Amino acid sequence: MAFYNLTAEVITLAITLVPKASKDEIVGIYGDELKITITAPPIDGKANAHLMKYLAKQFKTAKSNITLLRGETTRHKLIAIKNYQQIPKELAVLIDK
Repeated sequence: MAFYNLTAEVITLAITLVPKASKDEIVGIYGDELKITITAPPIDGKANAHLMKYLAKQFKTAKSNITLLRGETTRHKLIAIKNYQQIPKELAVLIDK
């Protein structure tokens, strides 16, 4: 299984999230998922909220266009992003491989 599903309107990402890291970053492929680190702690949904904000900035879309499909309380998440304006260069490199 690939870590992404890309159409003209929606990209779906399988993510391994590492909260409480030193910086927000798309790290690379980890198994069948995209590894992303964020600085927010995994407390009271702060990590999920921070991830949505980070992805919105990276894909140049509104936070309301990002949906957490699976993984609210786990590090393994499935995210759908619609109406994105760009694909981050770190991710584009991984998709092209």
